[in-house]
Amino acid sequence: MKRSMGVNSGLELITLPFGHQLRLDIIERHNTMAIGIAVDILGCTGNLEERVATLNRIIQVAVELKDSMGDLYAFSAVMKALEMPQVSRLEQTWTTLRHCYTQTAILYEKQLKPFSKALHEGRETTSVPQNIITVPLLMPLVTLLERQAVVFDGMDVWENTDQSCEIMLKHLATARSIAQNASLYSTNAERTLHGFRPDAEMSEVFKTEFQMRLLWGSKGAQVNQSERYEKFNQILTALSRKLEPPLTKQTEQ
Repeated sequence: MKRSMGVNSGLELITLPFGHQLRLDIIERHNTMAIGIAVDILGCTGNLEERVATLNRIIQVAVELKDSMGDLYAFSAVMKALEMPQVSRLEQTWTTLRHCYTQTAILYEKQLKPFSKALHEGRETTSVPQNIITVPLLMPLVTLLERQAVVFDGMDVWENTDQSCEIMLKHLATARSIAQNASLYSTNAERTLHGFRPDAEMSEVFKTEFQMRLLWGSKGAQVNQSERYEKFNQILTALSRKLEPPLTKQTEQ
């Protein structure tokens, strides 16, 4: 890569025109992670307590990714899943979470959501200490550079605000910082993972290609991205409505 592209890391490559395929892969992985997490929640078709316990654990994962691991990319994928309309509409589930896991619910509402929103608006990028970040927030930048590849709404917050140009400039400035600090992030990751021994047999599970085959099947994974996401969006909606049917005028009366 250094010889052919003149860059030292993928974090530099994503800022350049010939980083197109890498940016697409990053978007694919982010969406796949978010969908998988949403399936974890919506797939809990048993009792309510089981689903709430799963939701609690996923929020705890988001906390660890943000505070302990410094992985803002994975953190944003978890938050995207939790903020999907199919998950956020589960009123009974969230109400039970507030009753059974009050501290987790408060942490999500008062810290994680505001922090995530500020990150995507470019307001928190400088407040996060560089010496704890292992993987920086990437989605605003790659989304901005690959507009045609984005399917799910919600990542383009800069287009729905009066400060849209200012937000875009902040993300572009952050991209320069990400490229400059690539070696620092690598050092941070090595320090954070010190003593960790990966399971070779489990490593396949974390590959984007495996997750795509798991969600869509071998043939389905080769279908056009927009079509794949649209179909799975319909599945998530059906699962959500099965868990908590939408109120009708008759039930409201």
